[in-house]
Amino acid sequence: MSILRSSTHPRWFGAATANLQALLSDHLHCERKAAENALHLVRRYPHRGNTAELLGRLAHEETSHVVQVALLLEERGLHPLPDTPNLYARGLFSQVRTGEPARLSDLLLVAAFVEARSHERLCRLADGFARTGEAVLAELYGTLARAEERHAEIFLELAEPLVPPSELQARLETFSLFEAQLLDGLPHACRVH
Repeated sequence: MSILRSSTHPRWFGAATANLQALLSDHLHCERKAAENALHLVRRYPHRGNTAELLGRLAHEETSHVVQVALLLEERGLHPLPDTPNLYARGLFSQVRTGEPARLSDLLLVAAFVEARSHERLCRLADGFARTGEAVLAELYGTLARAEERHAEIFLELAEPLVPPSELQARLETFSLFEAQLLDGLPHACRVH
């Protein structure tokens, strides 16, 4: 069951793909930031069960996605554009509490929501590119979408033992509502989030 409360508007695909170089550049930076976030959690919380192993593997996979998107840009004669602020991720991180284990639990939930939304959006890209005859892009985004779904599940699994189930469920509900409102307030643009 998805933790997302809302779905991306159908018009998003057209806006997101209006400038393929901008979309692919943003995607490359999203994958880079996902790898960096996983490694940051390993650095800060290496003693938490199998966190280092799980997030180290996740960071490795995210880094391989950076390479895949970079190669796709190169194959199309494009270069990555500079990174721009991600208002979606910043908004989610603004809800992280202080003090442990609440902070770690929230950081893991934010990562789960980012990955879950990425899964949903990459599925939309795969479907949209399949409809427009872009078979290479459709296949790539279908493959990457499945990885994002697994990543969301990993973050949720890591959050489960940190706080009582009722607290975790309450935080999931809070983030779900906030994420839907945040997404609704952002413009459709040539970016993943």
